[in-house]
Amino acid sequence: MLGMNSLILLPIDRPILSRLVFLGLGCLTTTAFAPFGWHLLVPLLLLPFLFVCLTQAPRDAAKYAFCYGFGLFLSGTYWIYISVVTYGDAPAWIALMLMLGLTLIMSIYLWLTGWLISGLSRGEPWLLLVVAPATWVSIEWLRGWVLTGFPWMTLGYSYIDSALAGWAPVLGVYGISAMLVLSTSAMLVAMMTRSRQRWLAIAIIVLPWIGGAVLKTVDWTASAGAPITITLVQSGVSQDKKWLPEQLAPTLKFYRDTTSQLSDSAIVVWPEVAIPSVTDLMEDYIAALELDSFRNKQTILFGILERDDDRRGKVRVRNSMIMLGGTTRQYYRKRHLVPFGEYFPVPNGVRKWMRMLNLPFSDLTAGADLQPLLVAANGTKIAVAICYEDAFGAEQLYAVPEAEVLINVSNDGWFGDSIAPHQHLQIARMRSLEVGRAAVRATNTGISAFIGPRGHILKSGPQFEPVTLTMDVEPRNGSTPYANRGNLPIVGLCLLIVAAFWLRSRAS
Repeated sequence: MLGMNSLILLPIDRPILSRLVFLGLGCLTTTAFAPFGWHLLVPLLLLPFLFVCLTQAPRDAAKYAFCYGFGLFLSGTYWIYISVVTYGDAPAWIALMLMLGLTLIMSIYLWLTGWLISGLSRGEPWLLLVVAPATWVSIEWLRGWVLTGFPWMTLGYSYIDSALAGWAPVLGVYGISAMLVLSTSAMLVAMMTRSRQRWLAIAIIVLPWIGGAVLKTVDWTASAGAPITITLVQSGVSQDKKWLPEQLAPTLKFYRDTTSQLSDSAIVVWPEVAIPSVTDLMEDYIAALELDSFRNKQTILFGILERDDDRRGKVRVRNSMIMLGGTTRQYYRKRHLVPFGEYFPVPNGVRKWMRMLNLPFSDLTAGADLQPLLVAANGTKIAVAICYEDAFGAEQLYAVPEAEVLINVSNDGWFGDSIAPHQHLQIARMRSLEVGRAAVRATNTGISAFIGPRGHILKSGPQFEPVTLTMDVEPRNGSTPYANRGNLPIVGLCLLIVAAFWLRSRAS
């Protein structure tokens, strides 16, 4: 118990040192995610977090939770600086302001988490078993949709290669987070309990893992027919060169020539904005590509900026995927745009200032919330998500169970050689696992991959090189429990628990 007593005294006797410790714990939590995958560290890193919530007053616990969150998001999203400065050509001070601003906002969510867990558990270890998972999931969910949401670094993603991943097809990524925090809370209760109740706490530690392992044996979806030969193509052109005028012709030649050699593939997928131009300037090229697809009886799916006029004559630009090879062209338009990347929620005065500084300031137009599935020439029904959209799993569920294959395209070249492309691939894997569908993930610079219906990587290519990957992909039908109900069961339960304990604390 000496270590416990020391931890109790540390926030009181040495507040600056203890907050730096919690900052470090948050930084270390980033190593649980891809590309590191040290997820077994998470319970050890969460134990001090939960212990302080249990033993300190709400406002004190909130301060340490904030420090933990600051370390987590600063280390986990540092690649924003690379995107803004290296490839966005913005001044370093703007990049630092955006990076630190996002980190501060995300840390406030952890501040609220610590404050609520402390206030609702009221120092009672057994209450922690209920309060901590419910609060953690409720705040993670809020963080994923408030002000368009930023669900990056959701704890459940780090456990996709563990027994807890079995909960994903039932309760989604938030269900994994809940089971992880429940198990860790039970560890703390077992350490602090001296009675026979310790054995109950120990049982609660292992039950989420046993349940997840059993659920992993269930095959929630079934084959929908013979495998389909699909090829994904990655140009490997870095973001700083992609939009250079002299790079356009080589890029167009690479994609068309490469595709012409893939006549055995039923579907060929190019990345997000693979063609660095707009549709009205590329109509001749698209028409030639369309002729190729008819000649080869092949479906080609590629990304480009779609430019046209709305009914009022205003020019609109959309981040689109166009499918060729059927009777007509089919489109998917990106629905969930990236703030300060694809649209700028700022007043006109700020927008004029951005234009004077030669900064991006124009908004893309979002696609409709509900869009028809793309249907390949061979009849395969495809659900598409562009880049950032695959971090919002619940928004994609309208496509299931009709969709037989998932396709995610991205331009992770914005992140350079950082941890972000690995994190993004991990998120895409979770989407496949949640709905029991194979996914084809094509990116401009990597990591391009084929993902199985259980979220495992079937085949992947290197980064920053031209890549052509071909694989027979099995279409699947049927629905997982998560695909049927989404986040409602786990998030609804957690919100009810938090609300009930909040009313209980107010009444007392």
